[in-house]
Amino acid sequence: QVQLEESGGGLVQPGESLRLSCAASGTIRNIYTMTWFRQAPGKEREWVAEIYSSGATNSADSVKGRFTISRDNAKNTVYLQMNVLKPEDTAVYYCRFTVLGGMNYWGQGTQVTVSS
Repeated sequence: QVQLEESGGGLVQPGESLRLSCAASGTIRNIYTMTWFRQAPGKEREWVAEIYSSGATNSADSVKGRFTISRDNAKNTVYLQMNVLKPEDTAVYYCRFTVLGGMNYWGQGTQVTVSS
């Protein structure tokens, strides 16, 4: 069973940066989209950003201009560069790969805490 593993989370101060990575433990073919979500304590999981196999991207208004999503298809890896972090960005961040046909793979999450 192929799994996704996120890394790169941690504790940072407001204004600092983090880069999250999400890699598959094996080969996943025909990945259509790679997506980042986050879930803050007591809140619903929310969509953060997505990148298509074409390279086209979309991101939530709350992170636009601060977060950048990218992917390495050869490595089955997606990244989330997070700049100018704010306390409200504190959450567990999850990645999801969606393949053609609609099957989803989820990671277990990585904690990001932004606090002074």
